[in-house]
Amino acid sequence: MSAVAFLASVGWPVIDRFRIGSTFAISPHGLFIAIGFMIGAWLFGRIAAGRGVDERAINSVVLWSLIGAIVGARFFYVVAHWSEFAPKPIESIYIWKGGISLLGGIAGATIANAINIRRFGLRFFQVADALVAPLALGIAVGRIGDLIIGDHLGKPTSWLLAWTYHGGTLAPPWSCQIGALTCSADLQNGAYRETITDTGATLQHLIVNGTSEKLGAVVEQGVGVHQTAMYDMILAWILFAILWWFIKQPRREGIATLLFAGYYGCCRLLEDFLRIDKRFGPLTGSQWTALGVVILVMIVWAIWGVTKRPGPTTPPRPKIRRSRAAPAPEPTPTG
Repeated sequence: MSAVAFLASVGWPVIDRFRIGSTFAISPHGLFIAIGFMIGAWLFGRIAAGRGVDERAINSVVLWSLIGAIVGARFFYVVAHWSEFAPKPIESIYIWKGGISLLGGIAGATIANAINIRRFGLRFFQVADALVAPLALGIAVGRIGDLIIGDHLGKPTSWLLAWTYHGGTLAPPWSCQIGALTCSADLQNGAYRETITDTGATLQHLIVNGTSEKLGAVVEQGVGVHQTAMYDMILAWILFAILWWFIKQPRREGIATLLFAGYYGCCRLLEDFLRIDKRFGPLTGSQWTALGVVILVMIVWAIWGVTKRPGPTTPPRPKIRRSRAAPAPEPTPTG
């Protein structure tokens, strides 16, 4: 690899499992999703409590967010990739084999809580405005697991943040020859084959004729590939910083939620152009979802701007202080 190519790339050996002994192993992907969820839930609890939301309501929102996110993440992934599950539909519930949609998880949690919070007499945006900053933080932390396992690799590129393969077993659909430092995958319904080595990446058309297949013209080449999970993590950290500043002051209820939805929707809409994923027309399933969200945000924002109807105002973000241990009581004198 030339000096220029070395400077224009980042990379590391991927780790598909953290192994403890010979029998126990845990996926970094699932581990960091769990850590991100717990950190986000903790922060939501502090923000919501500072805004007067009852503890029972907070716990209920966290529980139903977890249930809705798991169901939604798997459901929307299966819908978008149904051709892969049609031969064996039972495998659609095998979530432990991988295959989830982040946007589907957000949608599932949103639907579950839109129904759930009515039991506590809470308004949708009242809860959502307290959730968006913790959600952005949870996404940023959760993406660390994607980077460790080498997930969400995109098209070949030679720009500054091109990701290069340094060994390890990549997540499916990749097949790796560890000793040769080579991995390949058939992508976008078998239309393309991408090959990644420690020296570069190549995307080619895949021509299938009956039981035989051959590689066609080279579509793109580069020193590495776009690591879209890394882009998403960086953008999520930026979004968290923006929201953390934004909710510091009182705002019209719903504005923080629209800011999150519009920003993250645009991010996913752009990021997926760098992926080689199943498409429905010109866009992936995630892009269609993100486009719908962005359009809805623009409509709601326009209606609020034109009508200028006053709405509830969220209180400023409460200061998050470290809890200190209460001083020990003074000993009672004995006579």
